[in-house]
Amino acid sequence: MGLFDRILGRKPARSEGRELRLPTDGRRAVRARYDAAQTTQDNLYHWVMADALSADAGHTPGVRRVLRNRARYERANNSYCKGMVLTLANDTVGTGPTLKLATGDNKADRQIEDAWHAWADAIDLDHKLRTMVQARVVDGEVFGLMHNNPALPDVQLDLRVIETDQIASPQPWLLKEVDGMEFDTAGNVSVYHMLKRHPGSLYQLPSMEYDPIPAASMLHVFRADRPGQHRGVSELTAALPLFAQLRRYTLATIAAAETAADHAAVLFTTSPAQEVPDIEPFVPLNIQPRQFTALPEGWQLGQMKAEQPTTTYGAFKHEILNEIARCLNMPYNVAACNSSSYNYSSGRLDHQIYFKTLRVDRDVLRRNVLDRVLRAWFEEAMYVDGLIPRGLPEFRRWKWNWVWDGNEHIDPQAEATAQQIQLANFTTTLAAEYAKLGKDWEVEVEQAIAEREKLASKGFTFAMAAPSAVVQPPAGDQKPQKPRAA
Repeated sequence: MGLFDRILGRKPARSEGRELRLPTDGRRAVRARYDAAQTTQDNLYHWVMADALSADAGHTPGVRRVLRNRARYERANNSYCKGMVLTLANDTVGTGPTLKLATGDNKADRQIEDAWHAWADAIDLDHKLRTMVQARVVDGEVFGLMHNNPALPDVQLDLRVIETDQIASPQPWLLKEVDGMEFDTAGNVSVYHMLKRHPGSLYQLPSMEYDPIPAASMLHVFRADRPGQHRGVSELTAALPLFAQLRRYTLATIAAAETAADHAAVLFTTSPAQEVPDIEPFVPLNIQPRQFTALPEGWQLGQMKAEQPTTTYGAFKHEILNEIARCLNMPYNVAACNSSSYNYSSGRLDHQIYFKTLRVDRDVLRRNVLDRVLRAWFEEAMYVDGLIPRGLPEFRRWKWNWVWDGNEHIDPQAEATAQQIQLANFTTTLAAEYAKLGKDWEVEVEQAIAEREKLASKGFTFAMAAPSAVVQPPAGDQKPQKPRAA
């Protein structure tokens, strides 16, 4: 009726005694607001690029290509970027993981482990893992193709590292939003599209011909930062503008210092303009070394002040490197390879975050690469005579783990004391402590027993090698006794 009243020009009847009704439970109605949700003149351009695209829609092939090309450029031209990526790969993989089997038969375990490590050395698995870590950081993702290599003895399984550029689709719009990947009805990747030639290959025309690779033969390593994300983006994306600022500031500082150094001295005068002789300005003068020269009347010789680099140059590089390394969870002293400003406590605390990141990255490699490659290796090794002992349980009942390189402790004496206490109160084990060092505890214990037996057979004990106790000087005027051999 209100609409008809407005059309006919009638005034609505005024309700008498109308009042605001509050909730009956005594609560006051609150209309909440967020400052960050308001668009003002100050933040209008700050969030202008924010969007509501999905993870795959925002990571289009063009966007990923630009980001990885710029990240590769920084890695190739910025020594800090190069060093951080190499350090992260070396710390994550090291000399490579060691397979530790537990099938219930120790002799068979050693035999299979030896066969695996011989095969891993033949295909240079450690180097390929380090390359995969670098590609994951710089390009955002990396692929590994498990294929047959007839040049290998016994097990002919090989692993080929594939750059992300080569996994693409000629017609990505025909797929389910993701470039280079096909999915089944359950949302699992069923087929990868691998281009027959790298898009950036030399001496070959670009071609969009591809081979369909079953998902069982392809390894895909990337970090998914958003739900529903199927392709990776360079992990250096947030730091790319900072790398550019670091290089620009360094070049500007060098240019200013060179400009000041190019002028050995400057002639100037304080005489009135009408008394200044006719001397053309900005004309260089050749002065012979170690000579005594008389200047024109009224002219003085001034030396250029070397004001570059400024005192804030080092502080700027420190802060910007700290910000760059944060996106990789890397402490500043590791990124800069400089611990001069650290003490023992701060260095140990910063490294705890870094070591957790390494453990996470190693677990990603374990699940997405090592465990899958081990299964594929066993499926072929079981058909090689004498490689896998008979009578073992089926593979799905096997247990294994991967032992990685350990990290050297800053204070070995404090670490050894802590290990002794923890082993005594059963809060750790020999297996756990040797794993931190990247060693097999059974091998080390057997070696230690063999060494002690060998020394005992020669009449030598470890007590003989221990330093003799220094006898404290007696009280009074007596001379101190000489220490005796143990």
